Amino acid sequence: MVKNILVTGGSGFIGTNILSKLASTKLNIKSTYFNKKPNIISKNIEYLKVDLTDRSNCKQVYQDIDCVLMAAAVSSGAKIIESNPLIHLNDNILMNTIALEESYKQKVKKFIFISSNTVYPLTENSVIEEDARYDFYKSYHIVAWMKRFTEVMCDMYSTKLNQSMNTLIIRPGNLYGPHDKFDWEKSKVVPALIRKIIENDEQINVWGDGKDIKDFLYIDDFVDALFELILNYKNTDIFNIASGVPITINEIIDILKKILNKNNLRVNHDKTKPSMIPIRKINIRKITNKINWSPKIPMDEGLKKTIIWYKDHFSNKSPEDYENDN
Repeated sequence: MVKNILVTGGSGFIGTNILSKLASTKLNIKSTYFNKKPNIISKNIEYLKVDLTDRSNCKQVYQDIDCVLMAAAVSSGAKIIESNPLIHLNDNILMNTIALEESYKQKVKKFIFISSNTVYPLTENSVIEEDARYDFYKSYHIVAWMKRFTEVMCDMYSTKLNQSMNTLIIRPGNLYGPHDKFDWEKSKVVPALIRKIIENDEQINVWGDGKDIKDFLYIDDFVDALFELILNYKNTDIFNIASGVPITINEIIDILKKILNKNNLRVNHDKTKPSMIPIRKINIRKITNKINWSPKIPMDEGLKKTIIWYKDHFSNKSPEDYENDN
């Protein structure tokens, strides 16, 4: 039974949203942050400011914990990956290695690692958990190797030791929603599109041809699945958590233009810029069968909720100002 949980990356996108839900429980919660201050304040959350890449700072972090949710990560959008391909490698490998080692030493019962759908090969099929190999899409080769290497380490701790530690590997769809990054340097596709369309009345520039097929999942649906796995799932396993509904970037743009009443906005596609994985369909049958979970929030509703949150938080200042405050 989970009583004491550690959420690393408590001021990040996933960390903030899962803490918002966990705060309503009677769990004892510890959470780490580094630079950006946490958003969720609750009497049952203890925050620790710590550099998770520094082993000497981490020894106390993992003590007396039943479940670790490894949500801390160096993350970014395609723009930064293109200019600095190694940004996702070293610090993430260090954090993940130290987290697994210290969790094992402290006899943590369950370790949950947030991986990525970049570990799957380029294919037109709807990928299932067994499809992860070592044939990664070129633009995401480094981040995919980092995630896959950590997945292999999780498997070592779960299956290759006399005294094992249960690990759960989570491969999300493309998550979006409140508390996401909206600054130009770090934002991913949905927040970047929301901001472009809000701030421009005549035209916007979009990387690629807009025909990339993705799987987008609203963060509340993701948190609901994660919450169930944290509290009630006891086995070592791997799960896709996604919408299971493919959609193109151009279709998302059309939905956003309609929501924001900007149907006449012209879209210029810059095909010289690097594209994302051109097609990614994700099968969610396994998690639906194992924990009876399915997404509830359709894309148009999720985008409306995200736009409302964005306007509420950035009506008087830009996301860059927000990032600098923290």
